[in-house]
Amino acid sequence: MTYAFHVILSLMLALAPVSAEAQDPSQGDDGVVAVAPDDPDMAAATAQARASLDEFLALSQTPPPGTDTFKLKVMIKDANVTEHFWVIPFQRTETGFGGILANEPQAVRNVAAGQYIEFNRDDISDWGYTRNGHQVGSFTVCVMFKSMSKQEVDYMRTHYGFDC
Repeated sequence: MTYAFHVILSLMLALAPVSAEAQDPSQGDDGVVAVAPDDPDMAAATAQARASLDEFLALSQTPPPGTDTFKLKVMIKDANVTEHFWVIPFQRTETGFGGILANEPQAVRNVAAGQYIEFNRDDISDWGYTRNGHQVGSFTVCVMFKSMSKQEVDYMRTHYGFDC
């Protein structure tokens, strides 16, 4: 099984969501970057995101000036396939979290982009937001840079403020 991480770029949202795809933004189409489920760098990125999730959630409740586009990355399973999607916006619910899927599915068929979903803390694999034009968090995106072309990485850094 391969974890899929999409990068769906949206100028309107001014962010770089990720799941099973890394997209060449200049092409306007999704391109897949598959990451093995046992990839140690991806596992470390997910662990880092989960370890700092409480601080992120507290910050998202009262965003300081200069911050926006708070997002969570969530695992969606469909039979033997797992895919990760950015959820933007998101909110806490009585049973966990809910929000809108920002990515078009590539592997799973049980959800669609723009769909409202509910999920719990165990489903969260990353978080991110923008602070003064720079990405904060989005740890899994930084891992994906190793699998992307220099052109794609340069574009992400220039247009979306990634410092990794």
